[in-house]
Amino acid sequence: MECVFGLVGEGYAIVAADTSAVHSILVHKSNEDKIMVLDSHKLIAASGEPGDRVQFTEYIQKNVALYHFRNGIPLTTAAAANFTRGELATALRKNPYFVNILLAGYDKETGPSLYYIDYIATLHKVDKGAFGYGSYFSLATMDRHYHSRMSVEEAIELVDQCITEIRSRLVVAPPNFVIKIVDKDGAREYAWRETVKEAAVASA
Repeated sequence: MECVFGLVGEGYAIVAADTSAVHSILVHKSNEDKIMVLDSHKLIAASGEPGDRVQFTEYIQKNVALYHFRNGIPLTTAAAANFTRGELATALRKNPYFVNILLAGYDKETGPSLYYIDYIATLHKVDKGAFGYGSYFSLATMDRHYHSRMSVEEAIELVDQCITEIRSRLVVAPPNFVIKIVDKDGAREYAWRETVKEAAVASA
């Protein structure tokens, strides 16, 4: 029951994701961070098969870093999105990754942007997007309340509305969410929305 969603506002992009690691009827953990910091001004949020999600996002992160190391300049958000889409398209004909991605970033020249990339290598630049079962509720909520000139405070309030809808309407709703933001000051964690804490493991 994964939920990943994001939006672009006035000078920033915000991405939120559930933090549940689930297999079949088991919840393995409830603090799994599904939003990776690609570089200083990019975030990649992913949903899908856990192994594919972790392996593919790390692969993209290291290749973005390698490009910066070799050329001395970072990839733009659009270039990183197109690279990600190209790798998914190549893998699709060999050993496909079942992973859906929202890639958010901030560039000095173009400002904030958000890219929707699904597991069959579809790429779209969007103002708001979502993946997973939670997308039914988060997209409906964002369609109703989103506007492009939102302040950060308004956007966080909208994200909280989406989380509330998911928790109240989804049959098996994830309890915890992480919210991250990217703007001119960089990519960083903004907040957690937790209803379940991980139990401390007793030492042997």
